Amino acid sequence: MSIYDIEVEDIKGEQHRLADYKGKVLLIVNTASKCGFTPQFKGLQKLYETYQEQGFEVLGFPCNQFGHQDPGTNGEIQEFCEINYGVSFPMHAKVDVNGSDAHTLFKHLKSEAKGLMGSEVIKWNFTKFLVSKEGEVLERFAPNTDPEKIAGKIEKLLN
Repeated sequence: MSIYDIEVEDIKGEQHRLADYKGKVLLIVNTASKCGFTPQFKGLQKLYETYQEQGFEVLGFPCNQFGHQDPGTNGEIQEFCEINYGVSFPMHAKVDVNGSDAHTLFKHLKSEAKGLMGSEVIKWNFTKFLVSKEGEVLERFAPNTDPEKIAGKIEKLLN
């Protein structure tokens, strides 16, 4: 299976294939609105604004599995992200990232880029996955990794 075979639902309820992003560098993030890492939306937005025209996308996926830190509806989450952080990158419908109901995308990401000591489990909100223009899942970043610290790796993949 390729990442491009996966379908996702955006925050407005429309279905999209990740194949729409072929040829782009992706940073896929499980997000939450009421988390200590929530201010990372600002850094993610800055990355998006800096590199979008060069073929980069941030894809946000709200998740309520960690401390129930994203209990709102998709509409409430979208409004929160836009008003508080100016988020304009694609946000998606709320998903599970762990467990039997984990979204296919996150099952794929976790199997391709394992965490600490080979673990596939996502441990918290704002785990980030970097995907090449060819759809290869290259690296997983911990929740406490500031988005700005990934900029150099994004630049290398874009050039």
